[in-house]
Amino acid sequence: MREADNAPDPVMLVIPHPDDAEINAAGTVARWTRNGKRVIYVVTTNGDKGSSDPAIDQLELARKRENEQRAAASLLGVQETIFLGYPDQELEDNSEFRKELVRQLRSFRPQTVLTVDPFRRYPWHRDHRITGQVVLDAIYPFARDHLSYPELLDEDLTPHLVEKVFLWGTEDPNCCFDISLTFELKLEALKCHQSQLKVDDLPKIEDWLQKRARRAAAQETFPLGEDFHCIDIWW
Repeated sequence: MREADNAPDPVMLVIPHPDDAEINAAGTVARWTRNGKRVIYVVTTNGDKGSSDPAIDQLELARKRENEQRAAASLLGVQETIFLGYPDQELEDNSEFRKELVRQLRSFRPQTVLTVDPFRRYPWHRDHRITGQVVLDAIYPFARDHLSYPELLDEDLTPHLVEKVFLWGTEDPNCCFDISLTFELKLEALKCHQSQLKVDDLPKIEDWLQKRARRAAAQETFPLGEDFHCIDIWW
């Protein structure tokens, strides 16, 4: 597996839930921001069902998870974090959601987009699958074509073509980033999501993430990596 090329600037991550980026791509994000790249987060859901506490208030949980995501993004050097606010577990592959993603793509005009692989088989969170699929549809052809959502032209949101897409959580990785120097920062960013972590579980989570990073880099010359399926868009 080849190491991924440097991603064109700016970079946008489209994330199903707060904490998904930290689990899957924080080492890569930190690597890019350290090299001066502009990185934007777009979080599609508010994570308001992400708790096993029967006494939790959903609105309070959503507020807490937004604050946790902002703290993690700040730690990683992410320049801007956008929250679309859709309810957890209720994303739909529809025109409304697709148009909102086209709006974000045309507003920030990223050359590189990272998101979740929608084609993973067997159990896979519905929000992950739908986010990944709608992101790919929004990138091509909707963000590119001026007759797709022509009302966005009235907002000066002109067509935009993304150059590269990196999909995490893939069963078909074809590129890998070296995160050996940013792995510890990835862990610190993940720890910002306190609503999702129990103190007693932290050693297990760190061990799991390190094993995962070693497995991703098994065919590389560096010890720790994050792997993706990379798509070069040329049409």
